[in-house]
Amino acid sequence: MAVAGDAAKEYVAGSAAGVAQVVVGHPFDTVKIRGLYKGASSSFIGIAVESSLFFGTYSQAKQLLQGSYEVGRPHLQVIIPSAACSGALISCILTPTELTKCRMQVQGKDVIHGTRYSSPLDCAVKTLESEGLKGIFRGGLATLFREAIGNAVFFCTYEYSRYWMHNYLDSARFSDSSHFVLAKDIGIGVMSGGISGMAFWTATLPLDVAKTIIQTDPDPHVSRNPLQILGMVYKRTGMGGCYAGLGPTLARAFPANAAAIVAWEYSAKILGIKRG
Repeated sequence: MAVAGDAAKEYVAGSAAGVAQVVVGHPFDTVKIRGLYKGASSSFIGIAVESSLFFGTYSQAKQLLQGSYEVGRPHLQVIIPSAACSGALISCILTPTELTKCRMQVQGKDVIHGTRYSSPLDCAVKTLESEGLKGIFRGGLATLFREAIGNAVFFCTYEYSRYWMHNYLDSARFSDSSHFVLAKDIGIGVMSGGISGMAFWTATLPLDVAKTIIQTDPDPHVSRNPLQILGMVYKRTGMGGCYAGLGPTLARAFPANAAAIVAWEYSAKILGIKRG
């Protein structure tokens, strides 16, 4: 029962992280396309479940794979498969929610044959009616690649930067007052989360560009192979096209992921979750 209770707490902490990420990051995210909070409701609908599964699955897989490895020290053999597994799982949720968000955001730009959507639900219904179940999961392969690869990069960066910062500050013999410890933990959470978010998007933005093209192209027969789409983009616009929107994306990534990690770690403390 205790194990099940700890697992449930991990999923609750993950939900808190996701909500914090959307609250801070959504306005920055939409700079890439248009409309400050257009499509935000679809993000909030899926964020609790998505982030709960993301952080919860990562924590549980990491605990399962920890085995004989030294506790408290990061290990690539544990982090990478745990993160990739978690990312692959949530790609199933992210694909339809991001499809509705992207299509809501590009309205008025003569995309999707000029179709107008009154809400994310209306977008999902019309997509199902016109393209079927396959249509609502358009871009799924690109999302899978982005999440599996990106989250392995994210958690490796997070775990190692957090470990190194804690070691440095602990060895520097700063004040051990409760106020300093709290400030230190928040500061490390902000820096490790922000840097990890930037690492995620630096590694995977081309896949996100391919996903957006696949999900918003008016041609239902457009290739769904992200590598093929990227090849076409590179031929037309070079590397700059593959990294379109990099500036706004990184500007969003730092505060959004800093907020997510701080919320995740602080929620874990409140819930009594012990981590190395």
